[in-house]
Amino acid sequence: MTELLTAAQMRAIERAAIESGEATGLELMERAGRGVVEAVFEEWPELAKAPHRAVVLCGPGNNGGDGFVVARLLKDWGWEVEVFLYGDPAKLPPDAKANYERWGEMGEVRDADALVERLRYPNSDADVPDIDLFIDAGFGTGLARAIPPSLGRIANALNDREEPLPGKGWIVGVDVPSGLCADSGRVVGDDEYGVIYCDLTVSFHRAKCGHRLNDGPGICSKVAVKDIGLEGSPRPRVGVKPPPGGAVGGCPAVPPGEMVWLIEREDIDVAKLGDHKYTHGHALILSGGAGKTGAARLAARGALRVGAGLVTLGVPGSAQMEVACQITALMLRRVEDGERLAEALADERLNALCLGPGMGMERARKLVPVAVRAQRAPYVVLDADALTAFADDPEALFALLHDKCVLTPHGGEFARLFPDIAEKLNAPAVKGPAYSKVDATREAAKRAGCVVLFKGPDTVIAAPDGRCSINAAQYERAAPWLATAGAGDVLAGVITGLLARGFGPMQAAETAAWLHVEAARAFGPGLIAEDLPEMLPTVLCDLGL
Repeated sequence: MTELLTAAQMRAIERAAIESGEATGLELMERAGRGVVEAVFEEWPELAKAPHRAVVLCGPGNNGGDGFVVARLLKDWGWEVEVFLYGDPAKLPPDAKANYERWGEMGEVRDADALVERLRYPNSDADVPDIDLFIDAGFGTGLARAIPPSLGRIANALNDREEPLPGKGWIVGVDVPSGLCADSGRVVGDDEYGVIYCDLTVSFHRAKCGHRLNDGPGICSKVAVKDIGLEGSPRPRVGVKPPPGGAVGGCPAVPPGEMVWLIEREDIDVAKLGDHKYTHGHALILSGGAGKTGAARLAARGALRVGAGLVTLGVPGSAQMEVACQITALMLRRVEDGERLAEALADERLNALCLGPGMGMERARKLVPVAVRAQRAPYVVLDADALTAFADDPEALFALLHDKCVLTPHGGEFARLFPDIAEKLNAPAVKGPAYSKVDATREAAKRAGCVVLFKGPDTVIAAPDGRCSINAAQYERAAPWLATAGAGDVLAGVITGLLARGFGPMQAAETAAWLHVEAARAFGPGLIAEDLPEMLPTVLCDLGL
């Protein structure tokens, strides 16, 4: 996996590099500026072929220093460059001030207030003629408050423009668009439009959590990550915690246990090795009553397609005929009540359970305690009704859970189980770093004592010990057609199938989340939940398995 950094972690890595003599602050700033220019020319090759016109907005910190480097490099390329500064040049940090002075030998620095007029604000169409490139180096990862009103007016002028075309002004954010929290992906302040929407965002060393969370992808549009010569860090297999004592970027101040990892293709290993079906486990999926079995059947199909050796649907008597008419490869067992479930769990070959999809509240309240408290405790996935059934008393559920459980809430279910955490997450981000979905999922996992998979385009998965990863269905992996009834039921089933095969809870959740998105992408628009299990073979074959 690749690390996603918080602002504090990035600062710690840079500070360690400077203190160790690996690089000076000026060298890092120079490399960052060069990285921005390189990324721009890679994204829009036509801009490298001839001189153009650029406007560079520099802020009062080191992000502004990166902007001065970009301005100088573009000037050296033959561009016409205008530079605007928000803040007092006398108060710039030393490295940023050095680059301010270097630019001063080449061109003028105007006050940022003049930029509003330069953009012809408040012209109704906020056109930005004769600007081919706008560099936003205002406020980067260190943003601690809403951007000031003068920059808010600049943001409004830029955001109101027509869709950019060559010659009409591409907007590039340096590290993080001004106004966006690097940790949470939320706009800081009470104005949701108080942020500069970019066409490209160029980050350094590693992407930041905010590039993948919440509104970050929509504001960043596209993220390019440029190497600035900092030491790398280990890439553990998905779901496996890095070895104790390791460090990120050579910086002991950032231990692996505090890292957030981005799940990627090369981390997925679902090869099926073994000589008979029981080698790959036996999963039991409990359904609801008559007319409410579809969700469980979707989950069961997902578990079977991902490689579980056997999958049985546990149904009440009222639904037996209905389910029997719908299944072939799946098995069927009557599970009417807690007593019948306990009998089923006596089979030592059964090693994974899924409760919740279409189950019904009353049935869930009766059967969840039996499943979780089983003497020979199997892995247990709780989804949908199995979570909502405990909305009135979440602590009763948490008292039952153990480290072989996985909870898979969407936003509404999360708020019902963890109302205080959800309240913090949904509160306005009045200052940075803002409380993030990563913070919320970690806190929830610690409280529940098990793995929590918090669903969404920015699915966050956390374990009680702080391990955390993001499965991002964004940018080139966007799969908006996953927003369809039953998709979450399939995900719960895939997790269950992987648990049956012997995956640990964290690894099963991470792997299932990645496969779920890839199955949706393989099918494309028009997807319905029934299509997801049937696309898993295509995804698995594409992985070379």
